[in-house]
Amino acid sequence: MTAITELGYMTIGVKSMSQWKSFAAEILGLEVVDEGEPRRCYLRMDSWHHRFIVEEDGSDDLKCLGLRVAGPDEFEGMKKQLAEAGIRYQACSRAEAEERHVLEVIKLEDCNGNPLEIFHGPHVQYSKPFHPGRRMYGRFATGSGGLGHCIIRNNDLAATYRFYRQLGMRGGIEYRIPTPDGSTLEALFMHCNDRDHTLAFGLGGSKRINHVMIEAQQFDDLAYTYEVVQKRKVPIGITLGKHSNDHHYSFYFL
Repeated sequence: MTAITELGYMTIGVKSMSQWKSFAAEILGLEVVDEGEPRRCYLRMDSWHHRFIVEEDGSDDLKCLGLRVAGPDEFEGMKKQLAEAGIRYQACSRAEAEERHVLEVIKLEDCNGNPLEIFHGPHVQYSKPFHPGRRMYGRFATGSGGLGHCIIRNNDLAATYRFYRQLGMRGGIEYRIPTPDGSTLEALFMHCNDRDHTLAFGLGGSKRINHVMIEAQQFDDLAYTYEVVQKRKVPIGITLGKHSNDHHYSFYFL
């Protein structure tokens, strides 16, 4: 089976480009790249041309996830796999691929209506070293694990599992969380590489995306970001703690 290798990039829509540029650089430490395109900028984490595309469209929400396959043979294999499973996709032109800074790309939606793009051949700029937007002790952890992980909208966990299995991902229910009303909340985690998980489902919200995780190579950068967030009075949803599944330290802020 042809398989997704990573979450390569993400496109998000925002209300205020200027506020997002400041947030990305000064709080997250990402590199902001403005190439003169109206109402669009790029955010770098490593040597890739971008890991995030930011578009000022007023939505403040996820616009699409870019899922990578290893190369052109796998790209053709994925298209055949999708067709045989009855999953519709849109073949994109060379110009559309160039706009995404990849060699080839197709567009589709998952069973929950989340927009996806499957691609190969990212534009990697080894001659342009990553330059963080503010001081960092180390670098972001990307590599074979992709940009990070995210939790996105779900309508039916069983259908979601079946869909992402068609993309070569693996996983299952990994959390059953009791709620105050006596019911149990289930969370589905899907994996595709050496990162603990890449996509997760089952936690609600009014948007397509619940949260996105980006990882630093050094704990010092997590602690420093925590200080920056507190000084800037950015709301913190969950304070510093350790995850039971991947044993990573993290905190959540809005």
